[in-house]
Amino acid sequence: MVTPSLLGPTAGRVDDVRRIAVLRANALGDFIFALPALDALRAAYPAAEIVLLGAPWHAKLWRDRPGPVDRVLVVPPAPGIRAPEPGEPESSIDDFLAAATGCDLAVQIHGGGANSNPLISRLGARVTVGLRADDAPPLDRWLRYVYYQHEVIRYLEVVGLVGAPATTITPTLAVTDADRAEAAQVLGPADRPRVALHPGATDNRRRWPAAHFAEVARALHEDGYEVLVTGTPAEREVVDRVVAAAQVPVRPQVGTLSLGGLVGCYADCALVVSNDTGPLHVAAAVGAPTVGIFWVGNLINGASPLRGRHRPISSWTVHCPVCGVDCTPGIYPHRPGDGECPHRDSFVADVPVIEVLEAARELLTP
Repeated sequence: MVTPSLLGPTAGRVDDVRRIAVLRANALGDFIFALPALDALRAAYPAAEIVLLGAPWHAKLWRDRPGPVDRVLVVPPAPGIRAPEPGEPESSIDDFLAAATGCDLAVQIHGGGANSNPLISRLGARVTVGLRADDAPPLDRWLRYVYYQHEVIRYLEVVGLVGAPATTITPTLAVTDADRAEAAQVLGPADRPRVALHPGATDNRRRWPAAHFAEVARALHEDGYEVLVTGTPAEREVVDRVVAAAQVPVRPQVGTLSLGGLVGCYADCALVVSNDTGPLHVAAAVGAPTVGIFWVGNLINGASPLRGRHRPISSWTVHCPVCGVDCTPGIYPHRPGDGECPHRDSFVADVPVIEVLEAARELLTP
């Protein structure tokens, strides 16, 4: 039976579901986008066990954390599924499949499905559902993978195919006492309101220049805020450049906080300013106001649609700043242009500092 829902019609629920396996084993921001779909599954199947098929970091994040996931089963590294984490022990796909058997419903929200749909099909679930690009095999119930769609809505449409209508479009991540305790131990008490800047991103094309972040740090420090600059160990160099260029006291936090500690840190920040990367979406999910710097394509797929607490600032650059290649025809092959190029220079460097500062000060004004 098809029933109306927040996002349009949904298909019927699957009967007698005791265990649901959900494949979402990629990066931090990607997981945050999946939280409303997991919430929808929990509401539609309140008695079922929801098992996230994820990476080791998912298991650490979800340990003793309230939310829609009951437990995490780590998927072995495999092409198109996930890369191994540093120091991760080898694991067997056969052992994983043996541990994952017994699910009644298997959900694929891990991309277009060329690699993930065959894995989902091997779980032996009574019903499989997920995304399907042109090069992917079908599942029992599937939704066409179309690149430009907001990620939250994409996954909500998938779970709607098994009778799990949306209960929210806003990703929410619970903040635990352990998160706050770690942040307090590392950062100490705040003598004035804190803001955090996150100048890193795995793709250099999504990085706003460090000098621009430094200008924001300087201005917000002068406005009376304590400024943190967060980053992963791989982002130490860009954090150091921001700190050096700011020319005011700011506090670098590189590798000082676990992911849970970062959750606690952001939850108590008055504002987080960041490139479009996982920490930006974590900050929004734990309730912090955010200013995000986005490339226009990523704005479509990942920026929060809410404006009460969030201000995504967009670059409209579509031509490579080095060679001038139009980088859109890879998505729209019938349009004139050159497609991909090998350069990874910033596509968001043209976002003016004043736009980010105006958005930040508006959100910081009581």
